[in-house]
Amino acid sequence: MELIQEIRRLKAERGAVIVAHNYQIDEVQDIADHVGDSFYLSKICAGSDASTIVFCGVRFMAESAKILSPEKTVLLPEAHAGCPMADSITPEDVRRLKAEHPGAAVVCYINSSVEVKAECDICCTSSNAVRIVRSLKENEVVFVPDQNLGSYVAKQVPEKRFTLFNGCCATHARVTLNELHSARALYPDAPVAVHPECSPEIVNAADFAGSTSEIIDFCRKSDAKRIIIGTEMGILHKLKRDNPEKDFYLLTPRLICTNMKLTSLQSVYRALAENRTQVEVEESIRLRARTCLERMLQA
Repeated sequence: MELIQEIRRLKAERGAVIVAHNYQIDEVQDIADHVGDSFYLSKICAGSDASTIVFCGVRFMAESAKILSPEKTVLLPEAHAGCPMADSITPEDVRRLKAEHPGAAVVCYINSSVEVKAECDICCTSSNAVRIVRSLKENEVVFVPDQNLGSYVAKQVPEKRFTLFNGCCATHARVTLNELHSARALYPDAPVAVHPECSPEIVNAADFAGSTSEIIDFCRKSDAKRIIIGTEMGILHKLKRDNPEKDFYLLTPRLICTNMKLTSLQSVYRALAENRTQVEVEESIRLRARTCLERMLQA
């Protein structure tokens, strides 16, 4: 409690806002002013009057906040909280794809670095990817870096041609059909809700596929008393808190992102007390990446 009080005191002194992704550990979600998925947090950070943003997530998320609010201090409590999917693609990869597919719209998942965003036409999150792609005038789409989310979008928008980069989320992609079938056998009355970062065979076998916010909404509206959850385990905290009358079961205990679990109350405190770790973005790259992000927010 003393540590929590100190965090709140420092937050007030600095005029800071603490935001946390749904995949953060329970106590970090509880100390945050706002908890949500990437799209929600992007909008919160862009519209916040706070002079300091403490972003409890991974690097690409904090970079996005800095892209949209360069005048603010953006702190990433854990400097090594990265994203293997974001690291799987380089700006050179994007430039190669653009050369191979002239005239195609290049859509990047928000799970990408600022340098990659700077090379793309428009950004998306899992909650708005289908809507973003449908809004494009181009009939051909290059989708980076998540081939699983790209496959999901391509199925929803069959009128467009897709080229997918060979990247994925290591956490979601590791889910197997055997694990899904085992979970169904244990809880035969429970629908299965999964994230579209899972492989197409998992998405096809599930009862519902959607972003973290869409899974939360599905669980709230569902009449089912038991639901099997196929996304990172951090979401269970909110699901259990918001739906105490329902039981939630993780599809597999392997649905854990070690990068998302790095942030602790201690690191949030150190971020506010010692200004660590400040996220900086080169201005020329930031301006190009900002166009990519703003197009998403305005679409």
